[in-house]
Amino acid sequence: MTKRHKLKLLIIVSSILSTQLLATNGYFSHGYGGKEKGMAGAGVAKGGNSITTANNPANLFQIGERVDIGLAIFDPVRSYSVSGEPSLPSGFSPVIGSPALNCTPPLAQATCQVPFSINTGTVDSGREWFAIPSFGYSTRIGDELMFGLALYGNGGMNTQYSGGSARFLDPDSNTIVNAPGTFGSGTTGVDLAQLFINNTLAYQANEKVTLGVSFIIAMQAFEATGLNAFANNSLEPTKLTNNGHDMSYGYGLKLGANFSLSDNFVIGLSYQTEMNMTEFDDYAGLFAQQGDFNIPSTYTVGFAWDTSDTSVLLLDYQTINYSDIPAIANSISLLLNPASCTDALNNFLISGSQAATGSGCLGGSQGAGFGWEDVSVIKLGYEWAIGDNTYRVGYSTLEQPINSNEVNFNLLAPGVVEDHFTIGYTNNSGENEWTIFLMYAPEVEVIGTSNFDPSQAISFKMHQFEFGLEYRL
Repeated sequence: MTKRHKLKLLIIVSSILSTQLLATNGYFSHGYGGKEKGMAGAGVAKGGNSITTANNPANLFQIGERVDIGLAIFDPVRSYSVSGEPSLPSGFSPVIGSPALNCTPPLAQATCQVPFSINTGTVDSGREWFAIPSFGYSTRIGDELMFGLALYGNGGMNTQYSGGSARFLDPDSNTIVNAPGTFGSGTTGVDLAQLFINNTLAYQANEKVTLGVSFIIAMQAFEATGLNAFANNSLEPTKLTNNGHDMSYGYGLKLGANFSLSDNFVIGLSYQTEMNMTEFDDYAGLFAQQGDFNIPSTYTVGFAWDTSDTSVLLLDYQTINYSDIPAIANSISLLLNPASCTDALNNFLISGSQAATGSGCLGGSQGAGFGWEDVSVIKLGYEWAIGDNTYRVGYSTLEQPINSNEVNFNLLAPGVVEDHFTIGYTNNSGENEWTIFLMYAPEVEVIGTSNFDPSQAISFKMHQFEFGLEYRL
């Protein structure tokens, strides 16, 4: 098999396999490239291999011509717990036409809804092991130009809760019933995967400055299950849940620059635009703006300091602008405000109508979402070489994106971990080099009052492990 055919095969395999992961900085990966992942993702000012364009397209001149493949095994451990008995007993029959049902203490809510409760207990998410491949290729196309191609998973989120049960009003029998599943509709969860195909040109402006631009093709796959109980809150209830995997496609740019202030100190900058994505048509009744789910913009600044002839210290500061994406940033409180959403069940109790109305309903122009905030990430990495062996350590930390007022939907996407501890190792004693890394993110728990039944508290937590191997062909 020729080198060209090998390259084509690797691209196809990476495209097929780069799915189903749950990332760590919110839902973005903690890093890209095996060497960078061994330093907690730091690398905007120093490239490790041909996947480095995911951090900064200007890094190509630091790594030269090469082909790299990688495989990581990712283990996110997720669960949620509910405490506090449901407000209404099973079998209770509300009085249709009585809006006062939940408008007086102790059942006061933002609207006059019948409480939607999750029965008490702890439920663990299944599907804890994920394989994450990556691929990179770089080549020189002139004295001052280089081209790079990289394929990698940008991020995602995944949960699969098979247990639990919920308590809610069955409008057919007009009684409060218990039903299996987190939200009373069987197995519940979401699966979001993102693949980036990064095409890069890097330019050596002079001995001190390199510039780069990447044209990124993005693909997303999404599925939601077990959300039927929220059909009352959706403008398009047939496009809310259990529609299998839907695909979304789009594009964006990443711009980067490196400035060598001295022989041993480099400042790196990169900015990735918001990715313009096609809508998830099969989930137009779930995400705001009829299924719109763009990928947020990011920017990163940092430095690489050669502290000796054989050691480097790296520091990156990154911001992920989740607030730019309504489906991610909009609050669940929009569902509870009658000025923005009149849910079908509440409307039925008061007027006999069963149509959800309002821009804040699920799928609406200002539809409710996960309520995530922007996050800032600090990444610190250090590497040192001893002969043909290079060792790495890293630590990163970020602000919590999930507010305690947003617990009901976020148990589906508990991207709550904050700190990452990493180690890495590279051996280049033979013709080809190989790299390994290990990441551990300690458990973080978020707890808050249920938006649909204030007598209950909902908490969710997660911790993570990731191990990876990368090989230069």
